Amino acid sequence: MPEPSEKHVPMQGLYALTPDDNLLPRLSALVESALAGGVKWVQYRNKIAPPPLRRAQAAELLRICHAHGARLIVNDDVWLAVEIGADGAHLGREDIPGGSLRTARDALGPHRILGVSCYDDLARAEVAVDAGADYIAIGSVFASVSKPQATRASLATLSEAKRRFKLPVVAIGGITVKNAPQVIAAGADMIAVLSDLFDAMDIKKQAEKFQKLFKDRHS
Repeated sequence: MPEPSEKHVPMQGLYALTPDDNLLPRLSALVESALAGGVKWVQYRNKIAPPPLRRAQAAELLRICHAHGARLIVNDDVWLAVEIGADGAHLGREDIPGGSLRTARDALGPHRILGVSCYDDLARAEVAVDAGADYIAIGSVFASVSKPQATRASLATLSEAKRRFKLPVVAIGGITVKNAPQVIAAGADMIAVLSDLFDAMDIKKQAEKFQKLFKDRHS
């Protein structure tokens, strides 16, 4: 069973969420452009691909990410993450094998990353932290193009999660280059972006704009 890369890579900056695209060469090219713009964290998400294609896409994106010194997290599927040697898995409410975050933690082992969607629910975040999550995701912080019915979470909830829990906090949902500064100011360690990154005319430059926002915060 393949082992992932070193787990302890700073969780900061732009977290690229892949679009639903069943053409492997095109998806690879999109992710390559984001990586060229400085992205160090990619989450493979494809809600429409059949399992064989999901495996092929995830394995290829893992190769590309590691070639750029980046990390690949698999959305929804702990077993696929383990099978291909991905750096971790990200789970929502319906994605937990056996219904337990501890089951997911055990399946991933100590070297893979477990990320958990906590929506606007700090009680869920506490459960995730206790179960051994490596980061928690809060959102949707804004109206989301890809998930218009998603639960909304305030920036105050994001700030409270950052204050209360000693883990990286990922903000997700409707984040753009224009509204990202207020999310970063609220305490987000990473911002998960799909539409405003991969729909850009120049993905590399768009990724650079997002990354610069984090550099500016620390300058």
